[in-house]
Amino acid sequence: MGNSVSALADPIGQTPPGVAWRRLKNGARIFVIRMKTYLRILQYARPWALFLPQYLLYTVLTIIFSIANFTLIIPLLSILFDKTDKVQAPDHLSAFSPTITWIRDTFYYFFSQVLEARGKLGALAFACGVVVVSVLLSNVFRYLSLRLLAKVRARVIRNLRRDLYHRIISLQLGFFSGERKGDLMSRFTSDVQEVETSVVNTMTAVIKEPLTIVAYFLVLFHMSVPLTLFTLVLLPISGGIIATIAKRLRTQAKQSQKTLGTMLSVIDETLGGIRVIKAFNAQEYIKGKFEEQNDQYARTSRTIDNTRDLASPFSEFAGVTVVAGLLYFGGSLILGGQSDLNGETFIGYVILFSQVLTPAKALSSSFGNIQRGLVAGERVLSIIDTEPVIRDRPDATVLPTFEREIEFHNLSFSYGDTPVLHDVNLTIKKGSTVALVGSSGGGKSTLADLLPRFYDPSGGQILIDGHDLRGCTLHSVRDQMGIVTQESILFNDTIFNNIRFNTAASEAEVMEAARIANAHEFIVASPEGYQTVIGDRGSRLSGGQRQRLSIARAILRNPPILILDEATSALDTESEKLVQEALQRLMQNRTSLVIAHRLSTVQHADEIVVLQHGRIVERGTHDELVRRENGVYQRLSSMQTNAALV
Repeated sequence: MGNSVSALADPIGQTPPGVAWRRLKNGARIFVIRMKTYLRILQYARPWALFLPQYLLYTVLTIIFSIANFTLIIPLLSILFDKTDKVQAPDHLSAFSPTITWIRDTFYYFFSQVLEARGKLGALAFACGVVVVSVLLSNVFRYLSLRLLAKVRARVIRNLRRDLYHRIISLQLGFFSGERKGDLMSRFTSDVQEVETSVVNTMTAVIKEPLTIVAYFLVLFHMSVPLTLFTLVLLPISGGIIATIAKRLRTQAKQSQKTLGTMLSVIDETLGGIRVIKAFNAQEYIKGKFEEQNDQYARTSRTIDNTRDLASPFSEFAGVTVVAGLLYFGGSLILGGQSDLNGETFIGYVILFSQVLTPAKALSSSFGNIQRGLVAGERVLSIIDTEPVIRDRPDATVLPTFEREIEFHNLSFSYGDTPVLHDVNLTIKKGSTVALVGSSGGGKSTLADLLPRFYDPSGGQILIDGHDLRGCTLHSVRDQMGIVTQESILFNDTIFNNIRFNTAASEAEVMEAARIANAHEFIVASPEGYQTVIGDRGSRLSGGQRQRLSIARAILRNPPILILDEATSALDTESEKLVQEALQRLMQNRTSLVIAHRLSTVQHADEIVVLQHGRIVERGTHDELVRRENGVYQRLSSMQTNAALV
């Protein structure tokens, strides 16, 4: 018990030197990481020359006129207290000098001239007029600086979001299988927004507020060194407590952003699976999942807001405390005759010092707010810093036009530590059609995905006319391939634009591709024909219609190599027959890799390859494989034939 009490009474003193050193190093490391993140975000405002000189000029002019606003209170008080006879004005204008003394002497010269010519009332009017002009100029330059900062803020966010989008586009397919879509969406939306409000907006804290504080203290030191030194002792105390609050914000913000990403994932899954949710009467179940994440996000947000809002009232209390201490200390010096300041000058000093608290408070609040923004910035930058695994080598060459054959040589592939393909050897001659069949999970789609380099093999090679695809540019490899996937991937655009996707095809060519894919009739029957918008992921079309548009898109591309992954799986019997005939004609002069579960669609393939557990177990034509007793293909064929008869 005694040890516990002593540890609580003096936790720092009881901390072993090694632990204290590690804590210090860890704190320094975190600070360096945060600063790097902050500086990286600000790099998105480049080129600096387009705005930084202007911003500095506007800021300096704003500070100068702001200080003038409050220093002019001293001559006003001199008039009101009837002490104008004590105003020390020079007899003539001095040569220009960028000093506080020159500015003060110049004002008092003109002030004394007006006082002598027009009396105290005229001098009062003159001082008030100068104050109005000074306030006007201060606010004009402040507006110009904020206008410039808004332009910079928009540029930073635009460039940051652009780099994030470009990076995600370049990442390999395997990256997305390990990420929640909602979490990625939150980085585009809430995280980038948080960077804008909490980090970019604090550029004033980096440039304006420190300059303002330095300028005010220069004037304060000029007025009274002892009083200013006294204030410098008191101010760091409140700053240290604000820094402690900011440290708590960092941890809370990280949890908040993670929770928001999970909640957006639930929303995305709800919108994508609304049909299943309703069919299974799972509304209450999915509501429960959402409410759990929503409540957790609300709790963390409330905690963050409470912690962040604590900084403002505390800094105000600390500021009033410092001013009260200044009034007592300065008043005692003046009353004791230990200071050169008179009453009106001391009041002007206190008013001027009170204005230091405004940028100091803004600076401390910025360090509190910036923690949440830096966490969001780190989440965004972590994606931008993710290097794509599948990318062009520095010495990558353009793949020549396909002429002879595709070869899979001793090919192996693994998803992480899970092996999928083992020692696959397969050659596809130009103009031939090779079908991949087998049970689900056998590696058929994976083998097809390796050809356009959606993934790179773990071992072995994929060669086209002897060229290893890993040594060729991604664009040149995929430019020679057309792909129709098992799931119809369409975009919320017109039918015409979905078929013409990323080509310069004419309207006639688009229509011809649609006719070959047996899609023209339902297209012209649509409300706006080829200009009909099909909705999100083609939601306004049937499954068969979506698949036929995907086939038309591949036909229009007219590639030398076709990859058909269950291309006819979503078609009704009549449409399947028509599209299958069109595909057969299309594949006559092309090299085709066809994945099929229904063996009836690949009976005319030049070679059928049976995959099982990632290995080729059988190969041959349909007739050869059917005649093979106890073969895998023969068993699959019998099962499908019996199912069709039933």
